[in-house]
Amino acid sequence: MAGRRQSLKVEQITALSSAAALTPHAAATICIIQAESQNIRWRDDGTNPTSSVGMLLTAGTDMTFMGDMSAFRAIEVSASAKLNVAYYS
Repeated sequence: MAGRRQSLKVEQITALSSAAALTPHAAATICIIQAESQNIRWRDDGTNPTSSVGMLLTAGTDMTFMGDMSAFRAIEVSASAKLNVAYYS
């Protein structure tokens, strides 16, 4: 069926007190990123975000990302944030 994606990998990133990178599957072309527990800030230009600078992803929401996954960085706005990521081809 057209439009179907193959699930490749799921990861949860819990060490977000400093900027963290994704570890995508080599064949991934798209991922869904969800902020859990606390808000996060992210950038996709290879530059580290800070807790006050970067795009905001609020806790409990998700986004579809199709950019350069090796350039994606995220950081927590408040302590104990988690980032859930599902990778697809």
